[in-house]
Amino acid sequence: MTDIIRIECGPRMSQAVIHNGIVYLSGLVGGFGESVSAQTKAVLAEVDRLLAAAGTDKTRILTTQVWLADVADFAEMNAAWDVWVLQGHCPARWTGETKPAAPGYKVEITVTAAVA
Repeated sequence: MTDIIRIECGPRMSQAVIHNGIVYLSGLVGGFGESVSAQTKAVLAEVDRLLAAAGTDKTRILTTQVWLADVADFAEMNAAWDVWVLQGHCPARWTGETKPAAPGYKVEITVTAAVA
């Protein structure tokens, strides 16, 4: 049996959970009310921070889910994503449209990565 490690465990959820060499990041949002580009950059910075706390980095991301409040913002989100993602280390990724938990959120990202 392997240990489960919870990072920034709160009363409702953890920001990250590590099990069997895989780290799972919760749905991350950022920059309430800001532009899609600003929110995407804030979320990706948080991904970097949490992956570092888990002992890994973005080169080890396996899959990513991107949820947009409006799929019309796909190109704007991708512009921020393309600056952040490292070529040769792109994860499997899917993007969908969903109603956010609060109307000021435009981007939510969930990540699964291998621990280094």
